[in-house]
Amino acid sequence: MTDHVQTGDRFGGALSRDVQRNKVMRNTYWLLALSMLPSVLGAWVGVATGITAGLTGFMGLIVFLGGAFGFMFAIEKTKNSAAGVPVLLAFTFFMGLMLSRLLAGVLGFSNGSSLIMTAFGGTAGVFFVMANLSTVIKRDISGMGKWLFIGMLAVFFGAIINVFVGSPVGMAVIATLAIVVFSGYLLYDLKRIVDGGETNYITATLGLYLSLFNIFQSLLMLLGMFGGDRD
Repeated sequence: MTDHVQTGDRFGGALSRDVQRNKVMRNTYWLLALSMLPSVLGAWVGVATGITAGLTGFMGLIVFLGGAFGFMFAIEKTKNSAAGVPVLLAFTFFMGLMLSRLLAGVLGFSNGSSLIMTAFGGTAGVFFVMANLSTVIKRDISGMGKWLFIGMLAVFFGAIINVFVGSPVGMAVIATLAIVVFSGYLLYDLKRIVDGGETNYITATLGLYLSLFNIFQSLLMLLGMFGGDRD
């Protein structure tokens, strides 16, 4: 009798974990899709008004880092409350606004629109591949975390240094490294959701959004540098 009860408890526990995991995954994908709307709106406002055109060099860096880290701190504090989703969506609007300067620059090319669509398609392709890999890979990949963090720090500090150096070659190297690192982060975060390691869909959405944002931005930089047509 006891064995049957223990078996039932284990089965019920496993079922409960599956339900929780599926709920987190479903809510994360819905919120990730929703977060694209404020991003597009923020980018449109920035391009249409030119409000971010003057945010160059050190001043642009301060505004971006201050805003991004401020919002991420607020998201962490509100992730378990009703305010969590609005704060996250406000953050994605801000990120779209910060992206508008790059978008405006790319739209200055005669093929700017096609470059943006190519970067969008490439980002979607990376997400599709990593989402499928996360369900196929059975081994534990949590060990990737420390290496990805080191890679992210290299991208972060490299980007800050290059703000002052202004090297096109350095920018291309940093953008390429960012694509590799944040593609890895996509796989890492998606696998955590699939394995039930992430139980908060707001935190999960934030991680995926940041990876997608950085991949798109880096692809767009490279396409603008090497594929932009002024004619």
